[in-house]
Amino acid sequence: MNLLGIYLNDHLAGATAGVELARRVAGTHKGKTSGETFRHLAAEIAEDRDALLRIMRALGVPVQQYKVYAGWIAEKIGRFKPNGHLTTRSPLSDLVELEAMRLGIEGKASGWRSLRAVADHDDRLSGEELDELLARAHRQAQTVEELRTEIAGAVFGG
Repeated sequence: MNLLGIYLNDHLAGATAGVELARRVAGTHKGKTSGETFRHLAAEIAEDRDALLRIMRALGVPVQQYKVYAGWIAEKIGRFKPNGHLTTRSPLSDLVELEAMRLGIEGKASGWRSLRAVADHDDRLSGEELDELLARAHRQAQTVEELRTEIAGAVFGG
């Protein structure tokens, strides 16, 4: 597999973990005022993963299933982090999960920027689509940062 294929499969593993995390976070906010925002974010993050798969197909990059599974498993393992509570959800969980989401979104945006540079020389990629994906990642990062800041204030009593 060429370097671009390895790179895209690494991003697919991250995207898989990101979708799982976003869906879980959305589920924990069901019925809360922020619930709709989290559901919308989770849906967009899943759409972004689908866009990555379409791009990989357009470039003829095969999916390395073991990396997809690794991303899925990594998100599940991340649930077992020490959080100061043994049997209940810690108030820190929301904050840490949002920070992980923010990091994932920033990583995704870096991937879109890399592909945007490739699109200048490869007509199998749409620069316009990548620009839209980048703009959406920017909006997602802003939304997550606003939510993260609000939750940090509530968790730490600010």
